[in-house]
Formats: sequence, structure tokens, C-alpha cells
Amino acid sequence: MPTRYHIPNTLETWKWPRQLNPHYIDVKEVSSAWLRSFQAFSPKAQDAYDRCDFSLLASLAYPYHNKERLRTGCDLMNVFFVFDEYSDVANGDQVQEMANIVMDALRNPHTPRPKDEWIGGEVTRQFWELAIKTASPPSQKRFIETYGAYTQSVVQQAVDRINKHIPTIQEYLQVRRNNIGATPAFAMIELEMNLPDDVVHHPAVEELSVLATDIIILGNDIVSYNVEQARGDGDYNIVTIVMHENKVDIHGAMDWLYEHHKVLEGKFMDIYENKIPRFSELVDEQLGQYVDGLGNWVRANDQWAFESERYFGKRGREIQRTRWVTLLPKQVLEEIGPQVVDDSKL
Repeated sequence: MPTRYHIPNTLETWKWPRQLNPHYIDVKEVSSAWLRSFQAFSPKAQDAYDRCDFSLLASLAYPYHNKERLRTGCDLMNVFFVFDEYSDVANGDQVQEMANIVMDALRNPHTPRPKDEWIGGEVTRQFWELAIKTASPPSQKRFIETYGAYTQSVVQQAVDRINKHIPTIQEYLQVRRNNIGATPAFAMIELEMNLPDDVVHHPAVEELSVLATDIIILGNDIVSYNVEQARGDGDYNIVTIVMHENKVDIHGAMDWLYEHHKVLEGKFMDIYENKIPRFSELVDEQLGQYVDGLGNWVRANDQWAFESERYFGKRGREIQRTRWVTLLPKQVLEEIGPQVVDDSKL
């Protein structure tokens, strides 16, 4: 097994540049304080969590939101990763119970959660109670629908992890499209929009959403692979799956992922430039903002991977420049954002 490998620069020709919401610092402070108030993690784990800087991800992903809507985006990233970190150390039944709690909290945002319930329920409820004050009705509807699919796919991920199941590339992408959480995050793009269902569900727009999701999956798994394999959780990663299915080493997997990314990028740009439907002046303007938001999300996810300490510790900018990574020994996660909860917290 090679000890060093090269991360391909998959976004070298991507149309959308890095953009950062000007309210990032102010909103991060408020959203981070809100999350810390729940004491969901130990002090050491909270420090690791803070270094991930999920508010930065939201601020890159939603560069034009006002303060109130950016707060919704930042809070959502916290909600996502509370569920993600707890579910990562739980079995299928435990994750199903968490998913049920989360969805009940979203459907009943004005009803406080039981005091002895898993903390994720109240975190989710408070997030949504505030969010709906500035979220358009269509965006609320789509968020609830897509978040339900997301939670169920995380349940399936937990089952596959326990069973040590390594899926095929296509099987993995099919499930991962939901559990990466992209579609609920895309609903946040339209917080101030009133896009009708037939616009968002137009075949061309839906295909653009799937392509953006797949591109994010490839990028996310490429940068997270080192930490995940060191943690012993690398089987559920497209890098491992490509190595297994194509019988190649990590270099061969990275080459395949780079080429596949370029195919997806070509399809995305073809739809973006030639096949976006036309409706009315107002709808077309909002739809244009929405599809640009999809493209920007791809850039945001990639930038955050290197600017936060989630995957590369303090060496993110250096690795973004050189693209070279040293493979971590199993269970050695020095200076890298670790898994932040343990079984005792469930």
C-alpha cells in the first residue's frame, strides 16, 4: 500500500469561484454559542468539533443570504453534524430511533422535546422553530421531504457499517446521494424564493441536482478518505469502493475518480448552459439563482475541506496547494478533527 498519494484537483476548471458571506463571523459566533449551549459533546470533543467550523461551510455555501437566513444555514450544518457524529457510533436500531426523533421535532417545532430524550431532538426543534420565521413555504416543504430521505439513508449506512458490506460503485452512489445531506442543503438555497414544485422537479433541474450531489460526494470522499481509513471507517468511502471494484491501488482509484468527475462536470455544464427550462421572468430569475447555488455548493464544499480542520488539521491550505497526502496509520488522528462522540453519549 502506498504511504503517500495525490489528491486530484477536480475543480481546476469549475466555473464558480470561492465566495464567502460577509456575515460569516457574526453569525458563526451566535450559531456556535447556540450549539454549545446543549452540551452535546465533552469539552475535548467540543474543541475538535469547533475546529471543523461548520459555519464556514454554510457561509461559503450561501454567500448571498442575509443574517437571518445565514443563521438558518449555519444552524443546519450543526444539526447535520450532531446527527452525523452520534449516528457514526450507533447501530441501525439506535439510528432509526434518532431519525424518528429528528423528524418528529421538525414536524412539531413548537412543542418542546421530552427532557430524557436524545439531545438531537431539541437541537433540531429549536433550529427549525427559528428557521421557519424567514423560510419561504416552498423551501420549508422541500426541506422536510428531503431531510426525511436523508435520515433514512443514514439508518441504512449504519446497517451497512455493522454488516461490513462494501457496495458497488453504483449502489454506493444511490444511497450516498441521500445520506450526504446535499438535497436538504440545496433547499436552503431557496429560503427567500417561491419556486413552484414543477420548476424544482423539472427533469433538467432534478438532473442538475443529482449531478451536483454526485460531484460533492466524489470530492468529499476524496478528502475524507485518510481520516476515515485511519479511524477504521474507510469501507464506506468511494475511494475504497473503487479500489475494491476496479482492483486498483489508491493511485488508480484517484485517477478513476478524477476522470469520472470530469464526466459529471461535463454533463452538469451541458444542462446548465443549454437545457435549463424557461417559465416566467420572476421564476426564471429565481431559478437562475438556484442553479447557480448548486454550482456554488460544489465549490463551497471543496473549499471548506481545506480551510477548516475537519480532514487535514492545520495543513489544509498546504495540502490544497501541493495535493500530496501522507497516509495515516490506523487510529492515529493527531491534529485532525476526530470523531467527537463515543458510545457512552448515546
